[in-house]
Amino acid sequence: MGARRVLWSVMLMVLFVACNFTEEIYFNADGSGKMSIGFDGSEMMSMLPDNDSLKMEEVMDSTIVFKDLLREKRDSIAQLPLEEQEKLKKLEPFSIHMLVDGPNGTMNFEMFSDFKNISDVNNAFNAFQMASKIGPSSADQPIPQNSAEDPTQVSYSFSGDRFVREAKIKDQELFQKSLDSLQGTEMFLSGSTYTFKYHFPKRVKSTNVEDATFSMDGKTLIYEVNFLDMLKDPESINIEVELEK
Repeated sequence: MGARRVLWSVMLMVLFVACNFTEEIYFNADGSGKMSIGFDGSEMMSMLPDNDSLKMEEVMDSTIVFKDLLREKRDSIAQLPLEEQEKLKKLEPFSIHMLVDGPNGTMNFEMFSDFKNISDVNNAFNAFQMASKIGPSSADQPIPQNSAEDPTQVSYSFSGDRFVREAKIKDQELFQKSLDSLQGTEMFLSGSTYTFKYHFPKRVKSTNVEDATFSMDGKTLIYEVNFLDMLKDPESINIEVELEK
């Protein structure tokens, strides 16, 4: 099973089985840094039957660089409608690392990107979901399974002393349709969590997140929410952080 096909299988499972996601950002003093969104799917692997293809597969430790993939498939992508080309373009800053070790029940997945400015990776979770819609066609080409516009957007800003994560619903009708599509999966998703881990170059002075916890040095903020609650009310997850001077 090729890396892209494993990716597709894993991502489909992720969206329909309870998982614990982590959104992690490391900031340098100049505002550059690294973002990742990932999960540990070891518990999910334990739920699969012994004859499942992922459990029987040889150990896979693979990285997919979307910039290279899009360049490799540029001819086939050029034949897609412009809207679908633009959605695929949003994946360009990201790479995906997968470690799947079925016999030992290990599954780790991480989508990551370095950035010069945090705004370069706005809507990272939408990109994460977009990656799940790249199905393996007969030619193993990246073809979006759903070209609908994202109903929500998440923007980030970091000025050196202040960080803001802001979520907005762009299209209420599309957003309602996305909620309707969750019906039937709520039982699985209700146990999922989404953890924010933000590492800053200076100590945190204050934040609007009352339930956040902090590292011993005061430079890392950790905030865990229910994944399903976040999907249903994305605008409730707005995070502001002020750092010490």
